[in-house]
Amino acid sequence: MRITVLAGGIGGARFTRGLLHHLRTAAPGSEVTVIGNTGDDIRLFGLQICPDLDTVMYSLGDGISVERGWGREDETFTIKEELAAYGVQPGWFGLGDRDTATHLVRSQMLAGGYPLSAVTSALCERWQPGVRLIPMSDDRVETHVIVDGDEPGTRRAIHFQEWWIKHRAALPAHGFVLVGVDVAKPAPGVLEAISDTDLLLLPPSNPVVSIGTILQVAGIRDAVLATTAPVVGVSPIVGGAPVRGMADACLSAIGVETSAAAVARHYGARQPTPGGGDAAGLLDGWLVHAASDAGAVHELTPLGIATRAVPLLMTDLDATAEIAAAAIDLAESVRR
Repeated sequence: MRITVLAGGIGGARFTRGLLHHLRTAAPGSEVTVIGNTGDDIRLFGLQICPDLDTVMYSLGDGISVERGWGREDETFTIKEELAAYGVQPGWFGLGDRDTATHLVRSQMLAGGYPLSAVTSALCERWQPGVRLIPMSDDRVETHVIVDGDEPGTRRAIHFQEWWIKHRAALPAHGFVLVGVDVAKPAPGVLEAISDTDLLLLPPSNPVVSIGTILQVAGIRDAVLATTAPVVGVSPIVGGAPVRGMADACLSAIGVETSAAAVARHYGARQPTPGGGDAAGLLDGWLVHAASDAGAVHELTPLGIATRAVPLLMTDLDATAEIAAAAIDLAESVRR
């Protein structure tokens, strides 16, 4: 089986780890491709930092800090402390010493002319994540957030990482701007991974600034619409709140309610409903949390999205593998 996953950081990485665990016994020999979000990328201290790519790589390569969900295990922060002693800003970004080595290698290779996709492949040679990890684009694309300005009635844009980490998404967001996306192209292998796959999965990643960002790169959304493979998503919202992170602040900024059903409607149904014209959405199937969101099954199924309620909390590897198994089973039921 060939499976393609569109992934952000922590949620996408943990889901994919469970997916691989399930496939080892259920479908050995399966090939998994992860298309990673790079809209969170930022350049700091002369280094190119790719948080989501690294979170997937470290998680699947058993190098992630399990407690934090990002960065390296057994991390130290001497470099961060030394930068602070020099008064170097920004001080809010937690750059670890082990993690810095990855950014140094990446930045050196990029400066040498290698595209990000080739650099990512080279970094994965060390970590052996068990998937083919591809950035959504080799081009520089960065998410910025529109927030209130210093003067009444004005607005300004700040980098997503500043909004997310420094301000904890507490500044009301009026929208998101993906700088560079107007000229960005999919990285080599991205469109093929979508069109040639047997199953396309949207894990419980942020639907606005992770999966939503990937879909904004030219050609990717069209490829998802056109693929003959079933497209199944896993709700990142459980009981009206994000399981982790601040996806609710992102959804609010684009006028989408924080609920499992609302996120599914945001993605839309690929199957046209009777009398509803052509479908222009992404989903064939959708998983919601059984204990809190089972009502979404009756709400979404008439819209053309096959919906099932199953336990969705990724409490451990086995529980996450069960979620992945449920996604695959749902995909088989809606396969065209």
